[in-house]
Order: sequence, then structure tokens, then C-alpha cells
Amino acid sequence: MDWKLELVFVPVSDVDRAKDFYVNNVGFNADFDERPSDSIRFVQLTPPGSACSICIGEGLTEAAPGTAPSLQMVVGDIQAAHAQLKNNGVDVSEVDVQDWGHFVYFADPDGNKWAVQYIPNRPNG
Repeated sequence: MDWKLELVFVPVSDVDRAKDFYVNNVGFNADFDERPSDSIRFVQLTPPGSACSICIGEGLTEAAPGTAPSLQMVVGDIQAAHAQLKNNGVDVSEVDVQDWGHFVYFADPDGNKWAVQYIPNRPNG
């Protein structure tokens, strides 16, 4: 039996601002934005090529905005990822080169923290 992580809830204070940031600045795909009831708004966003999405919205979690655990994506080209984020207005760190990977870091408007990793010697990162 496979166990697949496919959705991570990210608590935000302003759904429209967060959706705009993730789609227009970071480059996620906007998969779903629905309001199944007056108290719930469900927005699903997916990084290009990822099998796991994030979910933001209203009435989905009691976690305070900005308190998501550190999240991490893996890319095949850290320099290109850094340039894309920077060119799209994301306050992104410089590339941090470690023996086990090269990283850049950023946070969403609520302070949810992200790492982007390139893994040397692994096809496609």
C-alpha cells in the first residue's frame, strides 16, 4: 500500500494576498478555489511538477497565520529558482551551499517559512 503526502495546510491571514503571492510571485499553479459553505473557503495551490499541494483558505485550520512548519521544495537548478523568485519580487536569501544541498530561503506574507533545495549528484535535483 502506498502512503502519499498530497496536501499540506498553510495558515494565512489574508487568502487573496497569499494566493496572489504563491501564484504570481512563487509560481505555483492555482488548482482550486471554492467556497463549499459560508464558513469555508478552500484554495489548493501546487508547485510546478509537484505531487503535493498546499491548501490555504478560511475555516480550514485553527493554526495561527504564519505557524506552518518549515516547508521545503526540491529543484533541479537552484540558480534558476533563485533568479525566478528574486525577479518575481520575493525576498529570497542568497544561495547557501552546503555539502548535502544548495538552499535558498523565503517566507510568505504571513511568515510561513520555505526552503528550496538543490541536491547535488541527484538527477533533476
